[in-house]
Formats: sequence, structure tokens, C-alpha cells
Amino acid sequence: MSNVPGPALEVVGVVDAVTQRLRTRILSGDLRPDTAVTEARVSQEYAVARPSAKAAIEQLVSAGLLVRTAHRSARVVAIDAEVVRDVYRTRTRLESAALRELAHAGRVPSAAAEANAEILAMPAGPDPATVDPDLRFHRALIHALGSERTSRMYASVLDEVRLCMAQVQGRRLLDAAAIADQHQAMLAAVADGDGERAARLLTEHLAAAEERLVEALA
Repeated sequence: MSNVPGPALEVVGVVDAVTQRLRTRILSGDLRPDTAVTEARVSQEYAVARPSAKAAIEQLVSAGLLVRTAHRSARVVAIDAEVVRDVYRTRTRLESAALRELAHAGRVPSAAAEANAEILAMPAGPDPATVDPDLRFHRALIHALGSERTSRMYASVLDEVRLCMAQVQGRRLLDAAAIADQHQAMLAAVADGDGERAARLLTEHLAAAEERLVEALA
């Protein structure tokens, strides 16, 4: 039997590549809110067949980065206050559960501690460079559970968080030291086995971020 990948596998590779490129453009803000993303446009821009373009678009619709309404092309999701609040409520539910589970075992994820150390080493004051290590800190809490399905579900939520940040211009960022202190307090609560305190600190931390984004939208 031949081990050479067949046409179906090659198509999957093309679809994934196009999906990733579109995802990067959406999350960077290159594709603005409500921009139409049509099969014809994707097919032409990335030199792929229409079925591959359609499959890539559908993956991004499923991920919540594009929205398709009746009789309209898929469009980049436009963030509003309701979306921000729902995204952050979902984050809080998932991450609170993760912190309680980690605290029960008294297990502090090393990846979370490392990401927070990066933030702590940054100069004082708000800095867009804090966004990546900040999100890595929160992602590490979920990954530490060792559940592929939970991590996959959280990855979709995190894409929507990045979308919120990309679409809110002039967002109000916290001081890097303040972010690091709040993270460290959560990890200390986990190490102490106090899941409720860790979850409460997380809720306060994310609520503040949510309000900053909502205010910026207003």
C-alpha cells in the first residue's frame, strides 16, 4: 500500500493553511469588522479552489470569527458590548473551574508562572506587549488540566478575546506590574489550596478587563 498522501489530505492541508492566514488577518485587525469574506475573494487572493475557500470560511464561522446570516456572505464579527460581556463571562466560568481544580491538587502550572515572570520583567506602565504573555498565563491554567477537549474549547474563546482587543482601538491597558501582581495572587491561592480565593481573584481581574473594553467601545 502506498504511503503517499492522497488528494483528500492535500485539500485538508490547503484548507488549514488558508484558514490560518485568514484567522491571523482577522485577529490582527487587518480585516475590519463587518468586512465581507466571500468564496470568490478568498479563492482569488490565495489561489485556491472555491471548495477549499468555502471550507476555510466555514471553519472560521464555526470558530466565531466570521458570521453568516441568511442570504449574505460571511463577514468579520463586529464586536459590541454584549459580545464582550458574553466572552468574558465564558472565560470566567472556564478559568474559575480550572483554578479550583488546580488548587484542590495544590498544583501551580509552571507555564503560568513563566508567562507571569515575563510580565513582571517589563517596564512599569501600560504596554501592548503584555497582551501575549497575559493570554499565555490564562491559557496555561486551562492546559494544566490535561484535557484536550477543554483546551480546544478554550482556544475558541481566546480567539474571541483577541478579536475584542483587535477591534477596540485605544483600549485601556493595565500597568504591567499590576497585571503581574494579580496573577501572582491567583497562583499563591492555588498553591495554598484555596480554590475559592483564586476564583474570586480571577473574577475581579477579568471583570476589570471587561469593563475597560466596554468603556472603550462606548
